[in-house]
Amino acid sequence: MARRFGARLPVAAAVVVAVMSTMAAAGSPAAGHARAAGPDKPTIRYTEYGIPHIVASNWTGLGTGYGYAAAKDNICTLAGTYLMVGAQRSRYLGPDGRASPGENQNVTTNLNSDLYFQRINDDRVVERQIDRPAPDGPEPEVKEAIRGYVQGYNRYLAETGVDNISDPACRGAAWVRPITELDVYRHAHAEIIMGSADPLLDGEVNAAPPGAGAAAQPASSPEETATKIRDALAVSRQQSMGSNALAVGSQGVSGGTAMLLANPHFPWQGKNRMWQSQLTIPGRLNVSGASLLGFPAVNIGHNDDVAWSHTVATVAPFGLFDVQVDPFNPTKYLVDGAWQSMTSQQVGVDVLKADGSLGKVTRTLWSTRYGPITTSILGNPLPWVVSAHAVRDANMGNLRALNTWFRLDQAKDVGEVVNTLETTEGVPFFNTVAADRKGKALYADIQATPNITDAHAQSCLTETGKLLFNQVLRLPNVPPVSIFDGKRSACAWPDDPNAVAPGLLDPHKQPRLIRSDFVGNANDSAWLANPEQPLAFPRVMGDTAAPRSLRTQELILTAQNRINGTDGLPGRGFTPENMRQLLFADNSRAADLALDATVRMCQGLPFGLILVDGNLVNVSEACPILAAWKDHDFTAGSRGSWLFENYWAFLLNGQSIEKLPWRVPFDPKDPVHTPNSLDSGSSAVRDAFGRAVLALRNAGVPLNAPLSDVQKITRNGESIPIHGSISELGVLNVVTPGPVDGKLDITFGSSFIQQVSFTADGPPRTSSVLAYSQSADPNSPHYADQTKLFSAGRWVTERFTEDDIAASPELEIKVLN
Repeated sequence: MARRFGARLPVAAAVVVAVMSTMAAAGSPAAGHARAAGPDKPTIRYTEYGIPHIVASNWTGLGTGYGYAAAKDNICTLAGTYLMVGAQRSRYLGPDGRASPGENQNVTTNLNSDLYFQRINDDRVVERQIDRPAPDGPEPEVKEAIRGYVQGYNRYLAETGVDNISDPACRGAAWVRPITELDVYRHAHAEIIMGSADPLLDGEVNAAPPGAGAAAQPASSPEETATKIRDALAVSRQQSMGSNALAVGSQGVSGGTAMLLANPHFPWQGKNRMWQSQLTIPGRLNVSGASLLGFPAVNIGHNDDVAWSHTVATVAPFGLFDVQVDPFNPTKYLVDGAWQSMTSQQVGVDVLKADGSLGKVTRTLWSTRYGPITTSILGNPLPWVVSAHAVRDANMGNLRALNTWFRLDQAKDVGEVVNTLETTEGVPFFNTVAADRKGKALYADIQATPNITDAHAQSCLTETGKLLFNQVLRLPNVPPVSIFDGKRSACAWPDDPNAVAPGLLDPHKQPRLIRSDFVGNANDSAWLANPEQPLAFPRVMGDTAAPRSLRTQELILTAQNRINGTDGLPGRGFTPENMRQLLFADNSRAADLALDATVRMCQGLPFGLILVDGNLVNVSEACPILAAWKDHDFTAGSRGSWLFENYWAFLLNGQSIEKLPWRVPFDPKDPVHTPNSLDSGSSAVRDAFGRAVLALRNAGVPLNAPLSDVQKITRNGESIPIHGSISELGVLNVVTPGPVDGKLDITFGSSFIQQVSFTADGPPRTSSVLAYSQSADPNSPHYADQTKLFSAGRWVTERFTEDDIAASPELEIKVLN
């Protein structure tokens, strides 16, 4: 049982003194290079907001502390994840419930999710990788930490008991059970492949040849098919994870050597929530930050010498192969002039029936030499008629990412970060942005990328594939999906001798940039990590010389203006204070570009009237509201921001930013400032504005309502205002409202935000806030505490050194005897 530190608790006090003595005996705790052993038993020190600082003498003990603390905060979320990767959601929750295996929320049924994961489990994909030596399999320290994690998780469950779990979401549930190491590896693998599972899962488990239960559909034209897939990918990107990250080197900071701002935009519910911790093995490891639930390592954070974050990249981690099928036997396909038979696989899962009994659903799933057959991508049909589409996933079987994060946790500078990325090639669909104590800032898009060179692509792309892969149907942030000619075996992804695994691109061909001023990413491609040094790379990794999103523009301009001292704030260069201030200023790049023209349009309307669908809408009330919204901000008290957000949504109407009526079009020679100058005389501008005013009136929302009145969440009956806005408005602090369990909530957005500052010596100075708090349990004291902090625009000053931890007025200690 946890005990509060105080003068009357000699046992707890002795633990703190012992841990501090261990660290101090090795030298400065700030340096983090302790030489003595850690405590005999894994020890969890809780400080403010329930943040655990876990210390142990070895990796197994560290994993034990992590597993115990993570289960304490989020046992129901974790147990539900293990249920999913064990392909047992239908058995306990019924086949028709909703599952979220990928990046989005509620994307498929329990039955489809179970069939997908059961196929992976039947194929022993994860087991085969566990048994392989590194780099393909987990390194020894990874195995030790995961072994400990299982012990810690199971210990918490045994101590608490299923019937006494605090969270009502799983209290007494039959599906909450002790876990095995295989459960943890399967969960890790599920996170690594979610970039492919999200768009392709339903299509893979529902694929059936004509005449075997699937209605044949007429083939669409290449243009129609490519456009539908592109649009679906664009919507998916808008509704799923994203991030900003900014690394500033010695030439861009004031009073230090380097800084990092980590601002991932992850889901606020479910298995992709992040959880904060500090992990210490004296003399070996001292790292602080956050990880996806169930990963006994830090995914985004810092140690004594380097800080890093990840952003979602523009690489498609999968590719499709169009295979010609025999019209009389559609499970045969043509390769190099010879017919080959597809492989069939019977996959069965247990299903809970309406009467409470158990049944079995069995389905035949099909594969080719390239991979599984799919008949849809993000709900868009890929009919199995004269041809079929097979999938190859660059991350299927990838457990190397575990090695990547364990090594990043121990890196000493950005050079070691690059080396880790290159030698593991395990990062799945993420960029990496880092800063080190030496004053260097790193951007790297080095990941598990399909080995698709530009020459190979142009030789093998189908007509539909050319439209998708090239920039013909370009939309910002949409990854270049390849569709190759499967009739030619030469079109398979070739093996590169420099890559870590078969079919992957040589990591040395993947973009990276180290500078002393700044680098950053906001989910666009690597092209403008720093506009002073544009990057070139294979097309498979994203576009170049193309419009940047408004969020990318805002990130670059924020960095440039602060370093140059042209943003209206005192001095030049970043400090911890102004970096935090600039993020929570919630400035909208869209408003910077378009507000003045919109106000002119509104003020110039005859009698303040706009014709919308045959009806006149009087918008004159809206003109002074927007004219007074001079800060262009989405802070909680801003008036006019909600009106502008609705107007902008109607104006975009699913289009990319360059398609709006600008007087100055996009210029690749000035990509940060173009397009600009909205045409205030455009009918599209008037129509969107009229529709926004009408929509707010119909919803009963005053046009001058402060953002705090309309964008909020409820936690235990308390309404909490949330500042920030959607990505399309060019606001860095992304917050995206949407339906969750039938109620309006924040579906995803700013999650674990961390600002780290290095000096030449001494510990890093760090502030953070976990927007949705540490625990998903409504009965936990840490269910909404940091959410309220985030609402108020405040941060937690991190306790990183042993002196800092011991000084916490809320210190609680749990020793796992």
